[in-house]
Amino acid sequence: MSDGPQPPNVNRNVLRELVAGLSDGIILIDPEGAISWANSAALRMHRVSTIEELGGDAAGYRQAFTLRYRNNHLLDEGQYPIERLVCGETVDEVTVEISPAADLDLVWVHTVRSLIIADAGVRPDVLALVIRDETPLFEAEERFERAFNANPAPGLICRLDDLRFIRVNQGFVEMTNYAKEDVIGKTVDEMGLFANCDTGEDALAKLVEGRLIRQREALIPLPSGGDRLVIIAGEPIAVGEEPCMLFTFADLDARRKAQNALRQSEERFSKSFRLSPAPAAISRLGDFVFTEVNDAFAQLSGYSLQEIIGKTASELRLWDDVAARRAMEKKLVDNMPLRDEVLRMKQKDGSMADCLVSAERVEISDQQCVIWSLQDVTERSRSEAELIEAIESVMTDTSWFSRSIVDRLATLRQVSNGKGPSAQLLDLSEREREVLALICRGQSDVEMSETLHLSRNTIRNHVASLYAKIGVNRRSAVVIWARERGFTGMSMPMKTGKST
Repeated sequence: MSDGPQPPNVNRNVLRELVAGLSDGIILIDPEGAISWANSAALRMHRVSTIEELGGDAAGYRQAFTLRYRNNHLLDEGQYPIERLVCGETVDEVTVEISPAADLDLVWVHTVRSLIIADAGVRPDVLALVIRDETPLFEAEERFERAFNANPAPGLICRLDDLRFIRVNQGFVEMTNYAKEDVIGKTVDEMGLFANCDTGEDALAKLVEGRLIRQREALIPLPSGGDRLVIIAGEPIAVGEEPCMLFTFADLDARRKAQNALRQSEERFSKSFRLSPAPAAISRLGDFVFTEVNDAFAQLSGYSLQEIIGKTASELRLWDDVAARRAMEKKLVDNMPLRDEVLRMKQKDGSMADCLVSAERVEISDQQCVIWSLQDVTERSRSEAELIEAIESVMTDTSWFSRSIVDRLATLRQVSNGKGPSAQLLDLSEREREVLALICRGQSDVEMSETLHLSRNTIRNHVASLYAKIGVNRRSAVVIWARERGFTGMSMPMKTGKST
């Protein structure tokens, strides 16, 4: 008698109880092909409650259930794992989709392998199918596949063992214009995923190790040439129990184009600003410190660029009228643009320059600023002053001028003095100016008829002609039109004559 440990004496009923408690499904088949027993896990995996519902034997099982491979190809007669096992063939980890023959829409996934039990002799005593329910795993993978394909964010999946891409979603196709078949099977190096990335070597090292790849910028080569700026990140995942890497992308190309366009726009603005013949400057809105001026501004003020930049108009004592400068600055703070404000600039050498100042708030590099535009009108003001002086000298003795010349000189003097434009008065005939003067004095048609010794119809014709020429349709508008042009008619002599 051996002193070694003896195997326990366990009968068949005890073994069945042990097998019944396994999580894997077990179906026992006798050598003739009849299903002799199944544990509860196997029944549950087939959505039945009795052995008879499994079909009784291999042929009945084929009639009760429809099997497909994962590529949706039907298993023909003789290809079912139970049939292959009865024929003496070993079944090794076959994954199939199973549906009840009566309801093909109901599908679950099994991985099946065979087990042959023999006590002695060539003929086996028991054939067994060991079944693992993979339905939850494949359902999860299908949900991932659907989510991956439907996700608008571009994505790629590559296997870690050979670094070849096995999945590509529509978002990546739309972003790069690659066809899916042009990506599937390519390696990360062949796609140049990290070829134009400052930290590409680090990313590839983490990819080989199957580690998380944090976000980084890269340029992805495009099939039509050129590249696309993206943010790329990698997350280790398992696909069908294979270790893989999921790459996700954020498209930055639109931002790059916008930045390029902004840079080009800023360059154009900077060049036009510097080269403009009109004096211009830029200051901060908060403290009105000059940050940039062009050569024309520096030339007008007499200060150098270095003397102006970093200073305010107040520190430079640039404007002669301090109250007017403060009023301008307040308007700009209140977001009210300036248009042709008349100011006198105190130049560095102490002389004065008459300027028309326009200014408006702008945003430059996310900072609120003011852009100033000046027009030097010193020479024009001097010419106007000289013209007024000449006119006044001439008009000291007007006895030898005709009335029309005197009127024109008076009009020019009013224009030069800034008392209102009146050039349109010169377009009126002498009679129309007489009618205009009487309307300004408040006379009616009857009174004008008596004053000018003209018939009422003639007066009405002159009034209508006047209305049409100056573009009004009532007497009050005539008076306003005349006053805006410095004409009141109070000093205009009236000529009298006989009506015709």
